[in-house]
Amino acid sequence: MKKITAIISLLLLAVLFVGLVLVNNQLLSQVRVDLTENQVYSLSEGSKSVLEDIDEPLTLYFFYSDSASKGMTSLRNYADRVKSLLQEYEQAADGMIKLEVIDPEPFSEAEDQATQFGLTGATVGPIGEAIYFGLAGTNALDDQFTIAFFDPQKEQFLEYDISKLIYQLSDPEEVKLALVTDLPVTGGQNPMTGQFTPPMVFFDQLSQLYDVEVVESNADALPEHTDVVMLAHPGKLTEKLRYAIDQFAMNEGRVLAFVDPHYESAPMSMMGSMGANSSTLTLLQSWGINADLQKVVLDARLGLDIRAQDGGIVTHPGILGLTAQELNRQDVTTANLESINGASFGTLSLVQGSQLRQESLFTSSADARLISAEMYSQNMDPAALQKELDGATQSYVLAARFTGRATSAYSGPVAEATAFSSNTSKISVIVVADVDMLADRFWVQQSNFFGETVYTPFANNGDFITNATENLAGSNALISVRSRGTFVRPFERVQELELKAQARYREHEEKLQTELADTEAQLSQLQSHPGQSGALVVSAEQQAAIDDFVAKRVAIRKQLREVRYQLERDIDALGNWLKFVNIAAAPLLLVILLFGLSRLFRRKAGAVYTGVRS
Repeated sequence: MKKITAIISLLLLAVLFVGLVLVNNQLLSQVRVDLTENQVYSLSEGSKSVLEDIDEPLTLYFFYSDSASKGMTSLRNYADRVKSLLQEYEQAADGMIKLEVIDPEPFSEAEDQATQFGLTGATVGPIGEAIYFGLAGTNALDDQFTIAFFDPQKEQFLEYDISKLIYQLSDPEEVKLALVTDLPVTGGQNPMTGQFTPPMVFFDQLSQLYDVEVVESNADALPEHTDVVMLAHPGKLTEKLRYAIDQFAMNEGRVLAFVDPHYESAPMSMMGSMGANSSTLTLLQSWGINADLQKVVLDARLGLDIRAQDGGIVTHPGILGLTAQELNRQDVTTANLESINGASFGTLSLVQGSQLRQESLFTSSADARLISAEMYSQNMDPAALQKELDGATQSYVLAARFTGRATSAYSGPVAEATAFSSNTSKISVIVVADVDMLADRFWVQQSNFFGETVYTPFANNGDFITNATENLAGSNALISVRSRGTFVRPFERVQELELKAQARYREHEEKLQTELADTEAQLSQLQSHPGQSGALVVSAEQQAAIDDFVAKRVAIRKQLREVRYQLERDIDALGNWLKFVNIAAAPLLLVILLFGLSRLFRRKAGAVYTGVRS
């Protein structure tokens, strides 16, 4: 009887298990719980807004060489992360996105398809085969956009990159950039030298990517269908143009502004024949942004070396080379940049009472201070500027992103204008307190290559300008997508142990290494005294000394091996403990739990049985 009961119980458990699996697959497959620290498997509100704006079906093709990447654990884990996030997009799009996962095996039609989309096949396979790991998307009009390869180094911007691709598919029109400036960005004849100068490199770069139209400060309006307004040290704006820019910003237009306390790359400024060549853009103040263009930042740590008038090399504290440490690694415009060069930076902050949110993009080091822009413009001697650095102990914001609520600089429409917006809750402005960074001499080197002029960048100024324009050209929802955390969790405990172990044994190891070097030097000296025939001749005392040094060398090497063993022992012990926890602890806990439950049920059954008999 007991045997039949046990068999029936097992069958019921098997049926229950199969039923639960079916229920889970059919009814609960859409239900997910993201327990990661930074919610890396969930979409942000910005991405959800991008999906809500899709008005025609999109198809995403996720190419991943699954079969060719066997053994590449980290890459496969990241591919799982990408695939899971893409499935989240498909689910959240409510039928507007169709996801196809493709394994482009070598010499297959799928590989040809990946190549046609322009994906990059990385030759990192064990036998040199191409591995595809990218995304292509199409819309109903057959527009195509791709992510050539998912770089694991850019994992924190994975969501932004995918959302940007979807946004481009849903709004594929070319970006219109209005460049408001009086600088000679398109080139022309230099009034000082009479020579022809080519277009500025950043302008060439933007013109290749976007529909750029230059607007001079005496114009009356912005071009129609402008997506982004870029202000680069404009002169005095006409009232109509100023109003147009203000209303552009009040109607959720995006603005990229370069202003400067002293634009020293202008020909007249370089001759030192004028005072501070500062920008005038009062709109920023009206919107709640304080751009201090009366003072210049001097930095004791970031000054670049320049050639002085006497031919020597001198550090100029006003010409700065910002490194990755001074660039915001969490913003998509600066995360992957390594250096930005500029000169005579101003500072940025919020106006008191401003309702904007400021996020720094560039900062100075903590060893900076301010001097008057007029004094700076009149002082061409870097050595004299160095003397102004006494007491420099503050860091300043040199470039920043401003978002949030802003009020118009106008109380009503001007002239014949009728439409008027007095405020906005979604202004989006990036301000850089330097214009010199646009000048070629601060970031590209010109050379001649078989008769062609070639520009080689030595700083990331051009990358930042492109990144900022591209970022602002997206929707407000896309701009709001910020960097996310990574799903890779470092073994912080192991790293801590490594540091402690290294600190504990490094001094001992260095001492032994020094003894070993001395011993080998003395041994070499004893063994380098040949006799008249060229053969090594040593006395009995010398031979004894050599034997002692050889023995000492062996002993020191043995101690060194012991030190290195001790260095790794703690880490190995931790590794063994983690293996025990992962492999044995869970089964042990389950056995203990089941044992406890069996004891509990046995006692209750005994109590019931006793009660029945009584």
